[in-house]
Amino acid sequence: MKISINGSSELIHSDVPRLVAHAKQAAEDGMSGWWLAQVGLIDALTVLALAGADTGDMELGTAVNATFPIHPTALAGKALTTQSAVGGRLTLGLGVNHAPVVDHTWGMKFEKPIRHMRDYLSCLQPLLETGTSDYAGDDYTARFEGARPAEQTPGLVLAAMGPQMLKVAGSRTDGTLLWMTGEKAIASQIAPKVNEAAAAADRPAPRVICSLPIAVTDDEGGMRDFVGQILAGYGDLPSYRAMMDIDGNAGPGEAMICGDEASVRQQLDALKTAGATEFAAAEIGGSSEDFARTRSLLQEVNAAS
Repeated sequence: MKISINGSSELIHSDVPRLVAHAKQAAEDGMSGWWLAQVGLIDALTVLALAGADTGDMELGTAVNATFPIHPTALAGKALTTQSAVGGRLTLGLGVNHAPVVDHTWGMKFEKPIRHMRDYLSCLQPLLETGTSDYAGDDYTARFEGARPAEQTPGLVLAAMGPQMLKVAGSRTDGTLLWMTGEKAIASQIAPKVNEAAAAADRPAPRVICSLPIAVTDDEGGMRDFVGQILAGYGDLPSYRAMMDIDGNAGPGEAMICGDEASVRQQLDALKTAGATEFAAAEIGGSSEDFARTRSLLQEVNAAS
């Protein structure tokens, strides 16, 4: 199982050079990829473009771009420009986000998310692949033709956890990028559904990218309590709540990967056995020693993959 870094926790600093440095360090440490969420007022694709020069051949990806606030033609332009800047190493993570954000923050309507995503992909994917789209759907239309700044098509994964979105992810994209989803949910729902959809569409075996908070620490109880408090809001969002219920986790503190080196290795092995193809580590620590121990273990696991 490949190991990458989810650098999204660094967004609390609102510091673009710090984010670029974080990506550079991940590359120097031999990690397979570096992911950044599109939240707040820092543009994830711009950060990835800036990080391209100092990250070797490491994959760079968004985790994730929400579809509702940006038209597919605009996102295609941003993604292809970033793809050119990073030399063809971009994977675009997409998601519909959540009803409270769509309805309240953006003043839009979170309705028929599966139809929404299908329409979105029907506009976006031809633009990424050929620079041309001629699609008129219920939610999105794109009649457009333009020169592509990057010849290589970016990778594409969906934030898919429910059965219908997993079917879309497996049949139309490279796979799924998860959050707050553990081994039981991956084994019982995520991996079977997305693999079945890919096989039915005669597509390659999909990526199942599991991203969770992770900490190698001697204070497991304290760290789980801390993460449970700072990430409590995820437990109120239906899509994540459903995954945590399958896993038997009351909240994010229980969902995270945490413990000493031996325990964390066992938890990562369990994710691999369940069907995860990759782990995107959202590193958490109570001290610099915790962060160093976590990164060291991740390097060892990635090198052995």
